[in-house]
Amino acid sequence: MKNIEVTVIGSLNFDIIMKQQRLPRIGETYTADSVTTSPGGKGANQAVQASKLGLNTYMLGMVGQDVFADSLMDALKEYNVNHQYVRQVNNMTGMGVVNSLPNGELVATISPGANYDIDQSFIDQHIDLIKRSKVIILQLEIPVEVVAYIIEIANQHDCYIILNAAPSLPLPRETMKLIDCLVVNEEEASFYSNHEVTNVEQAISSCKKLYSQTGGLIVVTVGSKGSIIFDGKEIRTFEPHPTQVVETTGAGDSYVGAIAYGIINSYSIEELGIFASKVSAITIQNIGAQNSMPYLDQVMGIS
Repeated sequence: MKNIEVTVIGSLNFDIIMKQQRLPRIGETYTADSVTTSPGGKGANQAVQASKLGLNTYMLGMVGQDVFADSLMDALKEYNVNHQYVRQVNNMTGMGVVNSLPNGELVATISPGANYDIDQSFIDQHIDLIKRSKVIILQLEIPVEVVAYIIEIANQHDCYIILNAAPSLPLPRETMKLIDCLVVNEEEASFYSNHEVTNVEQAISSCKKLYSQTGGLIVVTVGSKGSIIFDGKEIRTFEPHPTQVVETTGAGDSYVGAIAYGIINSYSIEELGIFASKVSAITIQNIGAQNSMPYLDQVMGIS
């Protein structure tokens, strides 16, 4: 019996976010305007957003045995994500360093740490959790071979599989065919379609190539230019919801959490795109990911 709406299997990282005017040059020491720390990792972020939207959400992953792990676990607890399947291992907790620029753009460097201790035996111990889940959300901040293994298991147990293919890493052709919803940004769309994506027109073209690889729902986010959703029949483009951009950490993860909400609630393509755009627009109004992500009443309260 599927009594869990969403299970997220993926990364938990402790983020250090530096707001700065520009990136340093090679050999230069540059001073940031401000520094903020925040619980993060694509997996944990997406779990938090799904939970804040009211979905019954479980997190499966690994952290180290350090103060950073305590912070990440406290955040999952605060946002009502079931974290009983997050294991502490003898490794450093994953870390992320985010450089955020005045226009809202950012670059990030991550150290996988405990996230890369996830292996097939760990997944085997929790197959029942997968069986009980309506939607499985995955990213590529854990080992790719483990992601492929999870996708195979989830497909066998009739789970709806959302893969946020970030960062861009090669995936077996047979794995791609099992994905129900692929979510990528411009860089990732370029990688998987072997087709440069820097604007909406190129993103639309990439959607068709990506659909030929998966046969499932394709979502391409293009930052300030909005997003595109393709179901194999109809391509819909969505303008970004008007907002004041403060910092874009977690915007893509918010979008993924919103997609899960829409899938659970049988949204149409139009409803899905509009809702996800609103959710991510609220997230970028503040610094940090999880604390900035909206609850359902906040999203429903904006026109």
